Amino acid sequence: MNEITMNDLIGLVPYAPIIAVVITVLVVMIAITIKRSHMVTGTITVVGLNIALVTLLGQMTGFIESGAIAPNAEQLFVIDNFAQFNMVIVLVCALACCTLSYAYLADLKDNKEELYLLMLLSTIGALLMVSAQHMASFFMSLEMLSVPLYGLLAYTYMRNRSLESGLKYLVLSATASATLLMGMAFIYAEVGSLAFKPISMVLGNIFESPLLILGAAMMMFGIAFKLSAAPFHMWTPDVYEGAPVPIATFLASVSKVAMMALAVRFLIDTSLLALPSVQMLLMVMATLSILVGNLLAVRQTSLKRLLGYSSIAHMGYVMIVIVSIGAAADSISSMYMAVYAFTSIGAFGVVTLMSSPYRLSGEADELTHYQGLFWRRPVLTAVMTIMMLSLAGIPLTAGFITKLFAILAAVQGTNWFLAAMIILGSAIGLFYYLRVLLTLFKRPKQFIEFDVSGQWGIRTGGIMVIAVTAIILFFGILPNSMIEWASLARIW
Repeated sequence: MNEITMNDLIGLVPYAPIIAVVITVLVVMIAITIKRSHMVTGTITVVGLNIALVTLLGQMTGFIESGAIAPNAEQLFVIDNFAQFNMVIVLVCALACCTLSYAYLADLKDNKEELYLLMLLSTIGALLMVSAQHMASFFMSLEMLSVPLYGLLAYTYMRNRSLESGLKYLVLSATASATLLMGMAFIYAEVGSLAFKPISMVLGNIFESPLLILGAAMMMFGIAFKLSAAPFHMWTPDVYEGAPVPIATFLASVSKVAMMALAVRFLIDTSLLALPSVQMLLMVMATLSILVGNLLAVRQTSLKRLLGYSSIAHMGYVMIVIVSIGAAADSISSMYMAVYAFTSIGAFGVVTLMSSPYRLSGEADELTHYQGLFWRRPVLTAVMTIMMLSLAGIPLTAGFITKLFAILAAVQGTNWFLAAMIILGSAIGLFYYLRVLLTLFKRPKQFIEFDVSGQWGIRTGGIMVIAVTAIILFFGILPNSMIEWASLARIW
């Protein structure tokens, strides 16, 4: 048996934030075996994620030794600026989802502690995904993210919709993973390497290989499913609607950020974007996502389904960035996904606060539940208003800045049709986002089925939602710091 040397330990320093989350999982497991306590488990989870986040920020700013990883194309993982930027977003989003879950689960008549365990395991998968640069680490980290989600989506199994949500995601996600794996096999058969960068080195010799194109297409289908891009989007509204709200938040933020980061690294490192067939596939999926997502969202009366269809459209906008500027898409796509994730947390956070504590009767999902909210809860209405305006891309919100960069990317790549699609999609989106806002300011109903407590703003969930709103406004009014930070998120 080989002994662990000091050099081996030093080599693990760049992975310190991920190791911190792994240790948190072990501590939570031990705490649950000693004594079940929702408060203790939730506290350990939040403390562990905070330690990981502080360690990561310390490494990025130079206050904490980050070690050195020499660029090695054959490694399974790489911790570069791109990975660190996306890891920060993943950890912040995971913290927000754990915070929202605590109040939501207060009245659940079953074990609450395992939810934090599953969420931590899924977060580890997301952290590994953003730093994966090998087909093996691609698949393993993706499954580590996905498998705990099956249990998380069906966690409130007393509700039939939650059980249906978990089952649908399980069956369809397994199919997508099988397609992804088959695509990897075809590429490996043609290229002879599982690492991303070596694929780009031999791509010129087999540029028009049918096996390579088939493998790339199958991988794109699997990635599109995980991103809920059309035409692989059918699961999204159903799963969002049935899932417990904090888990729908997790799916909309952590899962999407990690998958998009992995997809961007895969496409850039392997140079598969140079294949005309892959470019055409991305353009078709982006166009369909924008049209399908926005047009189907128009007729939704469920807020969770509306946000689900909205996410389909936003994935289309990011795909346009990728196909338009290729290797330069890493920074803009990361910035777009960061803002989208924070905005989703804010919007779903309002739904969570309105729905909690857990009720068998359901959640504050229908738009009618929010009718006249302004007259009862003006601050909460302001939060939802800013989130809707940011998703619509209205000026003075961070969503406007990211959508502007998406249009500029399409123009830079001379893809005038795709630039027009962003503008058309935003125009359609404005209709249903404003419909939500109009509902908030209508005359209140006589019977109020769902409402937040009077002290919501001084509780952890409320403070977190207000903080996210402040971030969206700050970066919308003063975007320079966001743009400068995102410009550092480059793939080595």
